[in-house]
Amino acid sequence: MCGVIGLILGHVSDDPDSPCKAAVALHEALYFLQHRGQDACGIATCAAGGRIYQCKGNGMAAKVFADGMRVQDLPGSMGLGHLRYPTAGTSSNAESQPLTSSRFYVNSPYGICLAHNGNLINAPELRQYLDTVAHRHINTDSDSELMLNVFANELNETGKARVNTDDIFNSLARMYKRCSGGWACTAMVAGFGVLGFRDSFGIRPLVLGERNSDTLPGAKDYMLASESIALRQLGFHNIRDILPGQAVFIQKGRAPVFHQVQEPKAYSPDIFEYVYFARPDTVIDGISVHASRQRMGYKLADKIRELLGDEAIKDIDAVIPIPETSNTSAASVAERLGLPYCQGFVKNRYVFRTMPQQGARQKGVRRKLSAIQTEFEGRCVLLVDDSIVRGTTSKEIVAMAREAGARRVVFASCAPPITAPHIYGIDLASPTELIASGKDRFAIAKSIDAEEVIYQDLDDLKAACAELAPPNGPTQFEVGVFCGEYVTPVPEGYLEHLNQVRGTKRKHSTLAQVSSSGPTIVVSGEPNGLNGATSRAAALGGEKESPERASNVTASPMRDDISLHNMATDPERR
Repeated sequence: MCGVIGLILGHVSDDPDSPCKAAVALHEALYFLQHRGQDACGIATCAAGGRIYQCKGNGMAAKVFADGMRVQDLPGSMGLGHLRYPTAGTSSNAESQPLTSSRFYVNSPYGICLAHNGNLINAPELRQYLDTVAHRHINTDSDSELMLNVFANELNETGKARVNTDDIFNSLARMYKRCSGGWACTAMVAGFGVLGFRDSFGIRPLVLGERNSDTLPGAKDYMLASESIALRQLGFHNIRDILPGQAVFIQKGRAPVFHQVQEPKAYSPDIFEYVYFARPDTVIDGISVHASRQRMGYKLADKIRELLGDEAIKDIDAVIPIPETSNTSAASVAERLGLPYCQGFVKNRYVFRTMPQQGARQKGVRRKLSAIQTEFEGRCVLLVDDSIVRGTTSKEIVAMAREAGARRVVFASCAPPITAPHIYGIDLASPTELIASGKDRFAIAKSIDAEEVIYQDLDDLKAACAELAPPNGPTQFEVGVFCGEYVTPVPEGYLEHLNQVRGTKRKHSTLAQVSSSGPTIVVSGEPNGLNGATSRAAALGGEKESPERASNVTASPMRDDISLHNMATDPERR
């Protein structure tokens, strides 16, 4: 799961001193989508002459952009933003987006940038096609790079020196025929405009909004984003969803043009967006995430009453959410059951969400959560969480409740048992790690040391969202993680391939970079926590260069390729 953004300002200016800098708004939007990806992030902008500038790196937005200082080096009136949550591939800096020469940017044809949220389930087939037919080099293990190159190749087939809007849409339509999976993407064609498109099942979310230009009366700015909250907080209105199989292209100085590049095969947003991933103040496909979680809580309360009975419910002293995603649902559970609601856990707001290895998960829970002893001591508590995946986090939470003095612990999940892998962009776990795989709720309760474990019914979860859908809204939902039945056909052997990729994923940390056409400056890391750069010798297996030596290394200013200008790694700009 990732966050994507696309922006084109109504005031287009080639003046480098112009206040029309798309990067300022893109940078601000990253913070409203930070929950969608904390592994890496980036921004790419297009300035005078179609020159692409970009800043990307591993880590959260504040770190990569040095609390906004690097934004000054990203001129231009249009651009893309991306927040990366690693799924297929690795989490190396080479795969953070926007990318140079790979997943985010290609210089042939036309200078195309791409920000991608989702997952392709026919990646091996696409890789073979690009290698043997299109003859395009693939530099990473990322399926996003595959999609970019398939699109670039289809555009190249036009044979034109300059493409038009119809060429963009026709190339997209051909790309859709080759790619399978779920995606929502923003893209930029250098000097021409910004593009947004969504898979034909509507699995991954994407919205478009507009606002009046701050610098040119009568002009309008347009922004695309994964969630409506990013648009609303930046003053955009008339927000609309990009529909399944639909694309929108905004040429500079013009209004958006919409086109159905592939007929909708379904309208099935991923229900995990409502359960866990999206912010509660977001609206996805006309459904309020907050309202859907309220209904999840009411339906879960009815299930709890059905399974436990009234006498057992009278023994419960308090309903306690596992902060923060389940707060809304837990309040609804307490209301429906007529029980006290209290915040029994305190979340450390200075420890951000991570996806650690299994062995480090318990320590991570205690770093992020602590129990308020007075809310647990001598009490029977009903703990409400959004879901139970591996069970290691749930087990540690139950242990914390008991250490704080709880006499009984009932654990309830707003989601049904997760028994299958997620294949459209959320790296939940491999099947062997899922606690519900091959276990009933009684065995799971024993595993996490709770008296009871109660799950939401799948039909109730779907109803909690469907009841809020507007006319012509979603008719069904992607729920494959709960039942193993996915909305798209799954190629034979893909689940085994996905499990292997996730099991061998490697983590890398490298320096954030800012780029455009010109020399590249390599700068070492600093004691403030920014990751250091690795020299070419180190990349080939040698030792890491010393900070003094690395800071004096620069690429030759005379280059035969279309290179990327790197200036924001200058220590004076940090």
